[in-house]
Amino acid sequence: MDNQSELEAMRLSYDKGILVEKDIFEDPIRQFEQWFEQAKEAAIEEPNAMTLATVDEEGYPNARIVLLKGIESQGFRFYTNYDSKKGREIAKNPQVSLVFFWKELQRQVRIKGSVQKLSEKISTDYYQSRPKGSQVGAWVSPQSEIIKSRSILDEKQIKIENQFQSMDQLPKPPFWGGYTVKPYQIEFWQGRKSRLHDRIRYTLSSIDPLVWTIDRLAP
Repeated sequence: MDNQSELEAMRLSYDKGILVEKDIFEDPIRQFEQWFEQAKEAAIEEPNAMTLATVDEEGYPNARIVLLKGIESQGFRFYTNYDSKKGREIAKNPQVSLVFFWKELQRQVRIKGSVQKLSEKISTDYYQSRPKGSQVGAWVSPQSEIIKSRSILDEKQIKIENQFQSMDQLPKPPFWGGYTVKPYQIEFWQGRKSRLHDRIRYTLSSIDPLVWTIDRLAP
């Protein structure tokens, strides 16, 4: 079998669950929290890994995996270097997408939303709760910039470690911090047999920011 035929033949039957309107919450954040807890209970490795998609100045999308670090009524938190490629793109266009895929449960969650920076206090509190090595790493890496060799990072790491040798909590770099993705659309996808999957979409009302419209989508 050639590679093309092998790829075309790859398929699984989805039969881990169903998603019906009578069993869901009216609030999609609560629905997400329920699914997230179930992902943790299923012992999925890094259930908080999510794809973050941004758009550059030329209109091209960029996607990468980042880690969810907070769920709240306003949305979904993550942290990064503000001067990174994603940080610069968010500054130009705060509209982003998130995707979670928990293959063990045959589930996917797609989120569209706008990004807001977290306060300096919240970002600092989280930054200083991280392992010291991670705190050092934030100072070391000029994220997304071209560097000539790995030795540049290694040398800078030694310098930063020596500079903050006596400290367990480093000062937060001014170029590093957190964001909240405030959703206006969230779709929950549950795999079903014969590719007739369940898709439930929540859309935030443009009139009342507390009201969500719930629709079932064809797979």
